[in-house]
Amino acid sequence: MKTAILASLIASAAAFAPASQKSSTTALNSAFKNELGAQAPLGYWDPMGICADDNKEQFDRLRYVEVKHGRVAMLAVVGYLTTYAGIRFPGAEDIPAGFAALPATPLAVWVQMVFTWGVMEAFNRDASDIHEAAPGSEFPGDFRNGFFDFGWDKQTDEWKMNKRAIELNQGRAAQMGILGLMVHDTLGNVKDILP
Repeated sequence: MKTAILASLIASAAAFAPASQKSSTTALNSAFKNELGAQAPLGYWDPMGICADDNKEQFDRLRYVEVKHGRVAMLAVVGYLTTYAGIRFPGAEDIPAGFAALPATPLAVWVQMVFTWGVMEAFNRDASDIHEAAPGSEFPGDFRNGFFDFGWDKQTDEWKMNKRAIELNQGRAAQMGILGLMVHDTLGNVKDILP
């Protein structure tokens, strides 16, 4: 009997022993491990192996999408907090904040917003393919098109990389921030987290 108990204890302990697995080293061997955005604490993080084939064109497209979503999320967080604070455009004082604003917004405002989004999508991009005077982008998300400088070209490469890293990190934080605001708005407890 003691032998059977001992054998079952050993067998049950073996069930919880770590199994040897081949570790994935996609991120460590990637050509993108030194790219902008590969920063502490995660470094280059590609858990799904989307860029495992080291396709630079795919990586640049994904970086452009990340920057774009970060910029939209930064605007969304500021817009949410502004309307939550009670600040409205003239004529929209009765529209509530958060998701409650969706059904309360008049159709004419929706049409104006969709038109504005379309114009922004058409013009806020690299225009070197349609305008001969516009140089190509310096990096994904660069929409200056040779017309707007604001002193960017006078700065050092180190300064530019630092500013781009700041924008990328703030965009990542804003994406998490608007997601959190949307979740709490849906749960109905935004008042518990915002003053």
